[in-house]
Amino acid sequence: MKAPTFVPRKLDIGAFLESGEALSGDLPVTELPRLAEGLAKDIDLASLPRVTWSAQGRLVPERMSPPQMWLDLEAQAELSWECQRCLQPVTETVHISRSIRFAKDEAAAAALDADSDEDVLALARQFDLLELVEDELIMAQPIVPRHEVCPTDVVTLMHNDAETPVPGSKATPEADAEGAPATTASGRPNPFAVLASLKKGGK
Repeated sequence: MKAPTFVPRKLDIGAFLESGEALSGDLPVTELPRLAEGLAKDIDLASLPRVTWSAQGRLVPERMSPPQMWLDLEAQAELSWECQRCLQPVTETVHISRSIRFAKDEAAAAALDADSDEDVLALARQFDLLELVEDELIMAQPIVPRHEVCPTDVVTLMHNDAETPVPGSKATPEADAEGAPATTASGRPNPFAVLASLKKGGK
């Protein structure tokens, strides 16, 4: 008898788990659009390494009931987000290793999920395994992505921007009473001048 062929995007998840077979593969980040949407805007998605993943089905025997059905899932991706400190891309490797239990239908999955700390999903004849990989990678991404040491000294840039006159201009930006320029060379409000005005107002 010919062994079944399992297609990750249209997977008979029950048959896959019962078979004990394993699947693995890789794909570009561009094929995971919800994940790609949250990455740094200026990053070239095509330059990122391919996402790798593997999945293994297994059954856990039960004495008085059908065996539990489990999916062991692994995935790894090297992704770039916008650093929340310097706003430049910060790249991190994300690795997931999860075991997910499957129940016969949505009602059984909800009941098991409410009674335990296990991750429980319902069986389906056409289950998108790669969508699950994408979900897990999204949940594993850092809440506040940032460099340990930013490649750009933000404070120094602000200071230089405040002191450097616009090329070709005849005067430096107008200064306030404390001596801090009211605006930066690019015309934006100088944060140091704003701080000085707040201090004066609080006296």
